[in-house]
Amino acid sequence: MDTVVATAARTSVPATLRKLYLSRFAFAAAWAALLFTTAGALTTWSAALLVAYPLFDVACAVIDVRSARANDGPVRHLYANIALSTLTGAALAAAAASGIPAVLRVWGAWAVTAGLVQLLVGATRRRLGGQWAMIASGALSVLAGASFYAQAGAPDASLDSLAGYALLGGIFFLVSTLRLGRAVKDA
Repeated sequence: MDTVVATAARTSVPATLRKLYLSRFAFAAAWAALLFTTAGALTTWSAALLVAYPLFDVACAVIDVRSARANDGPVRHLYANIALSTLTGAALAAAAASGIPAVLRVWGAWAVTAGLVQLLVGATRRRLGGQWAMIASGALSVLAGASFYAQAGAPDASLDSLAGYALLGGIFFLVSTLRLGRAVKDA
């Protein structure tokens, strides 16, 4: 009986993650396309998009926490991600009033910290399969965050790089989705 429950828990986590990662890919791709159309200026629309991204991350982390209950390893990191992304949403709303450089600084700090969390969660879940892309994405997020922070000082700072960052992150989620699909079939 315990073996059946443990097996069901092991297979339900990858299946839930697969659906979650696929929705994260779709959101990131759509979000990036929308932001790219307004990336040259900080408008009400682009500010709303900027705030929406970390708030979507919060919603995904909440879903992830619920699926991870059977596997307690990443839960504390996910709670850290929820707190970081919630604070980032508020900070981006405030930064939008100050201009693109302020937004890039806030986004950069978030990308560094969220990237570290993603790297830790991926490393904790590596036995589930499909997590190497999450580990790589987390590491690249740290580097990208430092780059965004540096870009904030440029006279021609724009939001273009944030759209590319989101799209690349979405692609990593898609790769994990495909890899987890294989893990679900093998389980």
